[in-house]
Amino acid sequence: MPLVGAGRPLGYPRRVRLVIAKCSVDYVGRLSAHLPLATRLLMVKADGSVSIHADDRAYKPLNWMSPPCRLEEAPGVWRVVNKAGEELRITLEEVFQDTSYELGVDPGLRKDGVEAHLQELLAANPTTLGEGFTLVRREYMTAIGPVDLLCRDANSGAVAVEVKRRGEIDGVEQLTRYLELMNRDPLLAPVSGVFAAQEIKPQARVLATDRGIRCVVVDYDKLRGIERDELTLF
Repeated sequence: MPLVGAGRPLGYPRRVRLVIAKCSVDYVGRLSAHLPLATRLLMVKADGSVSIHADDRAYKPLNWMSPPCRLEEAPGVWRVVNKAGEELRITLEEVFQDTSYELGVDPGLRKDGVEAHLQELLAANPTTLGEGFTLVRREYMTAIGPVDLLCRDANSGAVAVEVKRRGEIDGVEQLTRYLELMNRDPLLAPVSGVFAAQEIKPQARVLATDRGIRCVVVDYDKLRGIERDELTLF
């Protein structure tokens, strides 16, 4: 069932729409990008976001438009325009499948007890992450999920913080996706990233450093105010 009629703006029903089509895509805005003709998956989520996927990666779309935006459909073309006037133009040569599904209410990601408490403690003590840090909010929602903490640094710059009990490569990839999305928002950009964990694997640290993400190793017991029991000579 189509979400919109030809040329009319999108109303967001609570369903996800999946379209498999041979198409080309042009992004026109602060940057321009072109995807040549190929068969792809187009996804329109219930929040109004539109993303274009290939079959060669697990999670990251080739291009996307975050809400709020409007989708206008005409024969053979979709125009997706955000509030900044940037446009994602999808030219459809052939549509193989067009389906919509009601997914219902998602309960969200449930962290283990230590990880959830670590996030809570860091929210209460943001200077652990950097001198002059202040908390803006916990669980800052984006179109692809919540960022654990949104902070401001000493220079009032926005900082996205991903909190893990054990920091591995997938956590760095997750934070990278948040940063790519958040840096498209002119009200937030530029947004820097902090990857905070009790332990950070060497490979994750290398990847984070390569992507300009700062790593912070957090002492969970110290944050809880628990003194260590190890005997020391001095």
